Amino acid sequence: MFPIHRPRRLRKTDILRKMVRETTLTPQDFIYPMFVVSGKGIKNPISSMPECFQESVDEAVKTAREVFSLGIPAIILFGIPEHKDEKATSAYDEKGVIQQAVKAIKDALPDLIVITDVCLCEYTSHGHCGIIKNGKVDNDSTLEVLALEALSHARAGADIVAPSDMMDGRVGRIRKVLDDEGFTDVAILSYAVKYASAFYGPFREAAQSAPAFGDRRSYQMDPANRREAIKEVALDVEEGADIVMVKPALAYLDIISDVKQKFHVPVAAYNVSGEYSMVKAATQLGWLNEEAVMIEILTAIKRAGADIILTYFAKKAAKLLQK
Repeated sequence: MFPIHRPRRLRKTDILRKMVRETTLTPQDFIYPMFVVSGKGIKNPISSMPECFQESVDEAVKTAREVFSLGIPAIILFGIPEHKDEKATSAYDEKGVIQQAVKAIKDALPDLIVITDVCLCEYTSHGHCGIIKNGKVDNDSTLEVLALEALSHARAGADIVAPSDMMDGRVGRIRKVLDDEGFTDVAILSYAVKYASAFYGPFREAAQSAPAFGDRRSYQMDPANRREAIKEVALDVEEGADIVMVKPALAYLDIISDVKQKFHVPVAAYNVSGEYSMVKAATQLGWLNEEAVMIEILTAIKRAGADIILTYFAKKAAKLLQK
């Protein structure tokens, strides 16, 4: 009863507020996404994602060094191949751009955790995440190609493979292939809950992965569904996922919280391109304070239950948190 209870007593100074703070961000919470292209000396700005780039392998190594120096423990790599076809053969090419990038980065920075996105959308001529049969994405034939892709990443030295395609059964198929080939220590970070979101727009430019026809709603989740997320996570954990992800993050904080409360595995959340670009655009117009909004968003994602946050803000946030 007032005036005995005065919550403001613990908000009086910055030091006091920090002492009782319930959620604390650190650079160790972040994974930095990177886009890798063929060639040398390439650092192409991504117009819809300010301060993000498509980088050749040599440039990616430089960026990875910067990331690691900031105390960020991991990166996730997305490849943009020179060749695309209907069967996504570049996805599992041992000389492919991602395979080369993994080798080069692990050689330069053996302690940096290198994660690879396992999906076909960047490698197919049609831009869908699976093999097309009779005009539709065929689930089961896609699993075989995803398994080949994951295996090629493991052979190149990836620490973690991250299937993002949302095909049914892909975690189990990838786990079996990795184990059969002796890569029992390679972990799987599953995009277990990936919604068919409008927030992915800038990423499609960055990864050159927009579908040539239709959309991805037949395999990515309906944004209106909540209970289904629990089902998807349960299936992936049963199949061998070591870490599960919710994507996007900001518009799905309730889902992150649900998954965190229900499962005893690390939970990742992807602060996706559209979430990033909205802040950047509003900042450029003078409508928002970028640093304050960035930290507030990332704190909200962690407060909701995320143990790991994939974010394009990782470098900037890490620098700010170290001040």
